[in-house]
Amino acid sequence: MNDMEGMSDGLTALRRFTRVQAPMERCELCGAALDGEHPHLLERASRKVACACPACALLFYGQEGGRFLRVPRRVVRLPDFAFSDAEWEEMALPIGLAFFVRREDGHVAALYPSPAGVIESSVSLERCAERLASDPILAAMEAEVEALVVNRVGAEHTYLVLPIDECYRMTGLIRTKWRGLSGGPEIWVAVAGFFAEMRAKAAGRSQVRYA
Repeated sequence: MNDMEGMSDGLTALRRFTRVQAPMERCELCGAALDGEHPHLLERASRKVACACPACALLFYGQEGGRFLRVPRRVVRLPDFAFSDAEWEEMALPIGLAFFVRREDGHVAALYPSPAGVIESSVSLERCAERLASDPILAAMEAEVEALVVNRVGAEHTYLVLPIDECYRMTGLIRTKWRGLSGGPEIWVAVAGFFAEMRAKAAGRSQVRYA
């Protein structure tokens, strides 16, 4: 082996030694290492999502009055449900992208993504709550952890039932992609990709609530 080959081998070994590895995700309850796809829990008080191992997530499935709620995994497309233009205008939402969550007290909240994060509308949604209650799939949504997600941006409108963590992920995409005053074109490419992913999931496992 010549000097150059020895130096190359030494540099290769040094790179392996110094390579920064991504921090391993861990269960926020017991500290166990997590796989790439793992359950999530929603903390009732803060409405923050926590990563969990399957064992800890199972403990909170169906638990009444506990600190956490388990976030379901089902994704359902709603081809037969839609808000009319008049209904949407009545809700006075600033963008054509929002998600609707039933709170534990029964009232419906409308939230929409922004560069600053999730914003909750202060407009009364009594008629919206009636529409959700009249649809069998939407009436069965779990309070706080499932949402009706509506995308009216562009010509094709999409209505889905999604887990609340996916709604937060969508908001995170908008926060990271936002450029300038209007957001820029990149943001809507990212949103279109997100909804394409969700439609594919809906086609594959529309009624699997927990996976």
